[in-house]
Amino acid sequence: MVCVAAIQMVSGDNIDANLEVTQSLVQEAAEQGAQLVVLPENFALFSTAKLQQAGVQEIDSAGPIRSFLSSLARNNKVWIVAGSVPVAARPDGHLLENHVRAACFVYDDQGNEVCRYDKIHLFDVDVADSYGSYRESDAIEPGELVQVVETPFGCLGLSICYDLRFPELFRLLLDKGAEIITLPSAFTAVTGTAHWEVLLRARAIENLCYIVGANQGGRHSKSRETFGHSMIVDPWGRVLAQKDKGAGVVLADIDMGYLKEIRVQMPVAKHQRLRMLIG
Repeated sequence: MVCVAAIQMVSGDNIDANLEVTQSLVQEAAEQGAQLVVLPENFALFSTAKLQQAGVQEIDSAGPIRSFLSSLARNNKVWIVAGSVPVAARPDGHLLENHVRAACFVYDDQGNEVCRYDKIHLFDVDVADSYGSYRESDAIEPGELVQVVETPFGCLGLSICYDLRFPELFRLLLDKGAEIITLPSAFTAVTGTAHWEVLLRARAIENLCYIVGANQGGRHSKSRETFGHSMIVDPWGRVLAQKDKGAGVVLADIDMGYLKEIRVQMPVAKHQRLRMLIG
């Protein structure tokens, strides 16, 4: 068994204040036995207007947010899947002038950066809420690499928020060996009410994997509200734990023996006939 935590927040535009909350919640999770902690999307900064300024400071691991995360993981002796951090550089070091990447860094319990995933699918969508039109591509450049990382707890597949609506990404993560897939998110209240739980459970069932959805959960401004309901879902689609609104910690035990047993009984990965038929 491994204890996993999904951190739910209601982040704002003040990085220092957000990091203070992050530190408190990660420490709380660690004190309750969590070994793997997943932060929500935009945990350090919930402000499109400030993304570029923050992203310039995070082009290498010495950036203030990234160095904070390294210390946080090391001091609490936990692995951290660090939601999303604005970075004004691609993984190869190429600098970006007018955009950032939404990068999810993974830290081991010694504080080492062991993986980076850049959000592939960007939320360019019209939503029937007071904000109305979301255009992430105005400020964010999409990534292109599908990333998994080996951990002492199993193989982690990385995704972010809007990625949830693209099952082909999750199947590629499964092909690369993913057993646990993390989904840091900032799902809107409207889209979350309609689709959050059903999509998380569907991705878990389709791929017979654990899903850890760490969402933003509350009102960030007059026009921005996120859904919350961070949850951990098992490979059979059962919700093991969740939190409705507000900042907090969602904890559940993940049983890799159970996952392996389910995959033997229902070997979905071996039954993908369409790839053979069209290949």
